[in-house]
Amino acid sequence: MSKSNGRKRMALIASRGTLDWAYPPFILASTAAAMDMEVAIFFTFYGLPLLKKKLEAKVSPQSNPAMPMKLPFGPKALQNFDWPLPNALMGNLPGFELAATSLMKKKFKKKGVATIEELRTICLESDVKLIGCTMTMDVFGFKKEDFIDGIELGGAATFLEFAVDSDISMFI
Repeated sequence: MSKSNGRKRMALIASRGTLDWAYPPFILASTAAAMDMEVAIFFTFYGLPLLKKKLEAKVSPQSNPAMPMKLPFGPKALQNFDWPLPNALMGNLPGFELAATSLMKKKFKKKGVATIEELRTICLESDVKLIGCTMTMDVFGFKKEDFIDGIELGGAATFLEFAVDSDISMFI
């Protein structure tokens, strides 16, 4: 247990910013906070844009060959069919990433899954520490005003001060 107040702690590192990789840190953090754990997420490299005011997370089906390609609408037979789309098609067809992102968002909405923005708000309201990596900000040219209110900016040491006493640590 945490040395600071007896509550369990969870420390997460979010390093990816695609739509499918945005869900795990926010779901885990909001759930842990609901279970009365102290939680911090360190957003670094490609995960840092998940803290931007304008969230533009997309799905990259080409980089995830295990992604099921099922339609979230239409006749049941089409919804249950896993479309075997080759990587060559997914990577070279203009607009495919946008279409895949739109379809995934529709599927999530249909299944009642909260949006990334909603989960991020829940985390903020639940006192989850959202730490944006300052080194990554410098590397990619981000400014403090690019990010939502309520986050903390810091480097690895800022995160490690929290993580050192964590009961659960994950790299996502």
